[in-house]
Amino acid sequence: MTSIIILVFVLGYLSITLEHPLKLDKTVPALFMAAFMWALLAIGFHQGWLTLIDGHEETFKAVNGVIDEHAEEGFANLLLHHLGKTAEILVFLIGAMTIVEIIDLHRGFEILKGWVTTKSKTRLLWIIAVLAFFLSAVIDNLTSTIVLVTLLRKLIPNKQDRLWFAGLIVIAANAGGAWSPIGDVTTTMLWIGKRTSALHLVERLFLPSLVNLIVPVALATMFIPAFKGKIKEVKISEEEKASENLLSSKTMLFLGIGMILFVPVFKTVTHLPPYLGMMLGLSVVWLVSEFIHPEEDFSKERRHLYSAHKALSRIEMSSILFFLGILMAVAALESLVYGTVMIDGQLTSVGTLRYLAEMLNQAIPNQAIVISILGVLSAIIDNVPLVAASMGMYDAPMDASVWHLIAYAAGTGGSMLIIGSAAGVAAMGMEKIDFIWYMKKISWLAVVGYVLGYILLLFMESL
Repeated sequence: MTSIIILVFVLGYLSITLEHPLKLDKTVPALFMAAFMWALLAIGFHQGWLTLIDGHEETFKAVNGVIDEHAEEGFANLLLHHLGKTAEILVFLIGAMTIVEIIDLHRGFEILKGWVTTKSKTRLLWIIAVLAFFLSAVIDNLTSTIVLVTLLRKLIPNKQDRLWFAGLIVIAANAGGAWSPIGDVTTTMLWIGKRTSALHLVERLFLPSLVNLIVPVALATMFIPAFKGKIKEVKISEEEKASENLLSSKTMLFLGIGMILFVPVFKTVTHLPPYLGMMLGLSVVWLVSEFIHPEEDFSKERRHLYSAHKALSRIEMSSILFFLGILMAVAALESLVYGTVMIDGQLTSVGTLRYLAEMLNQAIPNQAIVISILGVLSAIIDNVPLVAASMGMYDAPMDASVWHLIAYAAGTGGSMLIIGSAAGVAAMGMEKIDFIWYMKKISWLAVVGYVLGYILLLFMESL
């Protein structure tokens, strides 16, 4: 039964990795393997074939096919525990996505265009990269990539030049998301899962992530001709300029970003879970959006165009369901006892993921090397399940160096390939970036930035 459960996970994971060749939305295998794995766990547990372990390292199983009251309650609490931890992340993401969509409905991101006035390609690259770095730390790397690639289309008419800029935006956005607890799903998972605090994450990862940004951009401006010279001026009519911004654009942009930034403050002051702070922020943004007047001739008939109800309809629910599936599937592996390992001089039963971590540590004693490989893997397969698995593999205290290394590796490693991150996939779809072109032209920049940033992080953790 144990082998079957692991096989279901491997096949499901493989289906997620091969999403594009199979032309199958990755949400489908994620949901299927989560439900099927938990069904197998339940059958195996009730038949006495499997031993399970909860978050408090307590094991329980049926004895001779008989389930006692304690074991039955333990299984129910185990499922509820993992669902609760997963729901915290999903509710947080739904709140953040809704705020971003409300900002977008009010054309808040159009304000960014007024900040870009240069005609120098080199200067424009630095401005766009820095914008991506800080914007992705607040509204996540996927959204910031979409916003800035859309901005590029109005600034750079030449398609080939735009491809180079889009490639660097992917690197900058992933670097920006890695140092913020609200900038990437993986860092959000580590923060909500109490593996790292917001302050320590920013303190430790900001400089390595900045290196991950500065080095590729500096190399690009020095060695790539596409970033030299002037940009051809794009003529925009007065009517187009007038229609770009609404009366509410600036208000909703700063209010929305302010409410998202308020969430870590809320958690620090109240010690409540971050999703409650996000719900409070969403309620404030929603309230303002109900009463603000986006247009001069604003009427009740046009209110729905800027309402939170429309913003909710634009959320990618498939992504939310994907996270639900993959996190619950990983939880099933984490709950399944696979073997015993020596911990503090005693043989201890551990879950599948913890057992895998112990085997890796025996094969490769240097933990930093193992995690650096994790970063390379995140360029090939989705970083969400990788981080979810690593959270079950390592039993380190909050703010331990292992969590900072995982956050950096998983957050920035995806830049090495165009399919390695949500930001890369978004840019690929918007600008039709070829996989091989990115690998030949951009990947080496991402690799250099990743390695140098990782070395700096290792040095900082050793102090």
